[in-house]
Amino acid sequence: MAVPAATAERAAFLRGEIERYGYAYYVLDAPLVPDAEYDRLFRELQALEAAYPELLSADSPTQRVGGKPLPQFAQVAHVVPMLSIRTETDTEASGARAFDARVRKELGLDAAAAPVEYAAELKFDGLAVNLRYENGVLVQAATRGDGESGEDVTQNVRTVRRIPLRLQGAAPPVLEVRGEVYMSRPDFERYNAGQRAAGKATLVNPRNGAAGSIRQLDPAMAAQRPLSFFAYGLGETQGWDLPATHGEVLAALAAFGLPVCAHRAVVQGADGLIEFHERIRAARDDLPFDIDGVVYKVNALALQQRLGFVTREPRWAVAHKYPAEEALTTVEAIDVQVGRTGAITPVARLAPVFVGGVTVTNATLHNEDEVRRKDVRVGDTVIVRRAGDVIPEVVAVVAEKRPMRDLFGGEPLHPPYVLPTACPICGSAIEKPEDEAIARCSGGLYCPAQRKQALLHFAGRRALDIEGLGEKIVDQLVDNDLVKTPADLYGLGMGAVATLERMAEKSAANLLAAIEKSKDTTLARFVFALGIRNVGEATAKDLARHFGSLDALLAADEAALQQVPDVGPIVAASIRRFFAEPHNAEVIRQLRAAGVHWVEGEPAPAVDSPLAGKTFVLTGTLPNMTRDEAKDLIEARGGKVAGSVSKKTDYVVAGAEAGSKLDKALALGVTILDESQFKELLER
Repeated sequence: MAVPAATAERAAFLRGEIERYGYAYYVLDAPLVPDAEYDRLFRELQALEAAYPELLSADSPTQRVGGKPLPQFAQVAHVVPMLSIRTETDTEASGARAFDARVRKELGLDAAAAPVEYAAELKFDGLAVNLRYENGVLVQAATRGDGESGEDVTQNVRTVRRIPLRLQGAAPPVLEVRGEVYMSRPDFERYNAGQRAAGKATLVNPRNGAAGSIRQLDPAMAAQRPLSFFAYGLGETQGWDLPATHGEVLAALAAFGLPVCAHRAVVQGADGLIEFHERIRAARDDLPFDIDGVVYKVNALALQQRLGFVTREPRWAVAHKYPAEEALTTVEAIDVQVGRTGAITPVARLAPVFVGGVTVTNATLHNEDEVRRKDVRVGDTVIVRRAGDVIPEVVAVVAEKRPMRDLFGGEPLHPPYVLPTACPICGSAIEKPEDEAIARCSGGLYCPAQRKQALLHFAGRRALDIEGLGEKIVDQLVDNDLVKTPADLYGLGMGAVATLERMAEKSAANLLAAIEKSKDTTLARFVFALGIRNVGEATAKDLARHFGSLDALLAADEAALQQVPDVGPIVAASIRRFFAEPHNAEVIRQLRAAGVHWVEGEPAPAVDSPLAGKTFVLTGTLPNMTRDEAKDLIEARGGKVAGSVSKKTDYVVAGAEAGSKLDKALALGVTILDESQFKELLER
C-alpha cells in the first residue's frame, strides 16, 4: 500500500522531534517537553508505522530502548539486555484487564482456568541502573543506555548510600541487580532550597536530579546529591538457584541487604491488579518519591520464560500509568503573592491545564532569581509540574515556542520579568538585600498579608507578653476586621471582644486586662516586639542598652547602629529599612499614643559577676524555674545563652529529660550544673 506523501512527511517530522527531545533528556539532562508530550508524539509515530509498515526503519525511535551512552564514560555491554517494558496508557481498570486478557490468551487459558498470579510493584521515576556484584562485592554499575550497552557509572553509584558495597549473607559468584536510582521529594526540596539560598542553579525535578547526578563526570559532585535506590529485578546470575517467582526474587534481594520498596504485592488475576492500582493511586500523593504508574509482572519465572518477548518487550510485564504530572500550558500573567512573613513570591497565572489529576491555573516561580534563571515571560509556553500536595511549579520554558515580534525572529514579544518595587497589598516598599534570594515587603506592622504573624509576634511571651492572645483569637480579630495593626489592640473594648467565638465575659475581661498590662514594658521588649528582620531578643537588648531611648534608636544611621555589639552591616540595614518605612513609623507613633511606655534605658549587665562573658546552654526541665527565667538570670549577670553545645560552652544547666546536648557536653568535658548548683553560682 502506497504511503501518502503527507503521512511520510509527518512520520519523518515525528522521528526528528522524538530524537531531538530524547537526546536533550537522556544525554544532555535538559528536557525540552514534559513526558506526556513526548509520549503523545511517540504513540503517534507508533500508530503511523503500524498502519504503514513501509515507514518502519532501523533508525526509528520506536526500535530502540533509550538514549546512547555519553562519550565521556566507558561503555559496558549488558550480558542480559536491559529492555524496557510496554506501557499501558489506559489509566483506568480496563488497562489492567487488557493486560490480563493478553497473558491468558498467550498461555492458552480459558475462562474456567484459575486466575494468573502477578507481582505488582511501583513504577519509579528515576534512572535505571544495573549493579554487578561478584562474590558479594559491587564491582560495576552501568546505566541502561540503548539496552545493549550503557555507561559505566560505578564511581558515581558508589556515592549512593542506600546501595550496599557488599551484600549480606552468602551471595552468589555473580549477581546483577537492576533497579532505579531516584531522589525523594523531601530531599529534592531541601537540596533546591539550599541551592537557592546559595544563589546556585536548582534541579528541574527529582527525576532529572537523579539522572544528572549519576551522569556527573565528577563523583564528588554526585556525592553532594541526595540519591536513593530501589532494586526491582535481575540481570546476569551465576551459581545461584533462582527462586520460583518474581516475588521471591525481591524477597531474596532484600535479604542480601538491597533496598526493595515495601509497596508491592502478589495478587490474583485482573481484580487483584485493579485493586493494587487503585490503592497506590490513593496513596500516591503521600509517597515520599515520584512514581508515574505501577508495574505488573507474571509472578512465576517459568511462565515468564514461556511467554517470552515481542519486539524487544516482555509479554509477561506491563507498566500501568497514572495521569501525567507534567503538562504544557502558557503564561498569561506574572503576579506576586505576599506571605505571612512578608516574603514576595512571583506566581505564574496560567491558561488552565489538567495535570496530576487537577486543573492548574497558578504555579509558583519561587523568587525573582528563579524567574530570571528560567527566563519565564508572559506569553511563554512552559512545563508545569504538580506532584502530590506540592504547589504546582513552572519547571522550564519551551524557548522555541516563545512569541516573537515578527514571524522571522527578532525580539521577543514580551520583556524579561521585573519584580515590582511596591507591595501589591499595602503599597510599602519591596526590599531585596543583595545577599538574600527572597524579596520582602517592608511594611511588617502595617501590611494586611503579614497582619496575623505580626500580632502573634507582638503579643509573644518574650515580647509584650499579652496572655490569652493566641492564634485563634488573633484569627478572629483580623478576620472580623477588628484589628489591623498592633496599635488597634489598645482600642478594643468589652463589646467587641465579647462577640468573639467562645469568649465569655470573664475571658474577655481577662484579655483586655492583659492588653492593658502590656502597656508597661521595657524598651528591649518593645523593640523585639516590632518584628524587625534579623533582630532577635538579644540584639533588641543590646540596642536598648546602647541607645537608651527609642528616639535615639530611630534617629541612628547604619554607621551608628554598627557600633552596637553583634550588629553588622546586614542587621543595621534591616533596622534602617524597617524604621524608614512610613507605615511602620506610623504604627509606632500610634502605639506610643495608645500609652505603651517603658523606663528609658536598659540596665547594663553586671561586669563583676562570675557569669560575665560566660556561655551557657540550657537543656531539660528544671524543677523550680522555667527556661526563660533561667535565661533572664544569666543575661542579667552578663552571661550569654546559646542554643547548642560547643567547645566554647562554659556551663550546661541540665534538668530532667536532658537529651543529646547533655551527651555532647559530657563528651567535650563541659561543666554540667543541676538547678541547685546553678543557683549557687548565681548567688556568688
